[in-house]
Amino acid sequence: MSCADVRRLLEHHGVLLLQDKKLPSVAGTIAGETLSASWWSHPRAQEIFQCLGQLEDDAVATRLIGRKVTLVHKQLWPELIAVGESNAPWQTDRLSAPARRLLRSLQAPLSSPAQRDAAKELQQRLLVVAREVHTESGRHELQLTSWQDWAGRVGVPPHRSPGEALKRLEAAARSLGAPLSLLPWS
Repeated sequence: MSCADVRRLLEHHGVLLLQDKKLPSVAGTIAGETLSASWWSHPRAQEIFQCLGQLEDDAVATRLIGRKVTLVHKQLWPELIAVGESNAPWQTDRLSAPARRLLRSLQAPLSSPAQRDAAKELQQRLLVVAREVHTESGRHELQLTSWQDWAGRVGVPPHRSPGEALKRLEAAARSLGAPLSLLPWS
């Protein structure tokens, strides 16, 4: 399979996992098999990595399904933005103090383990857009952005109804074969 096949799957479902043992994924599609170990160790890892780069303009990576990296196609960006910006109780209730501080100041460097844990918590509740970047020193660094800033940068307004947006994201997850219990608001 090729990146063109991945693109077709992503457009058809609206969402696609990066890697999963049961559900359709970028890694599984390109590898042509279910992967039990990290896709980085697969012989076709370079093709998977290149495909992810080719999809950057059409998809954003979130932790939508099963707390795993999930690509969301641009056709669902208004819905994703609406849900991300909704600050619903499932997002904010019992949010740790470090995560609350980090959310208030998204420009803070994520250097300590506590900050990385807080960033992961924010990602799992869809409160931020997270992107891994390579620094000049060669390290990987997590860069967080608010949904409002990201929406402005990509030029996409949020869906006018967060409730409708949730339903459309649920339909996309079901289309992929994911049970609704894997979504963060369930």
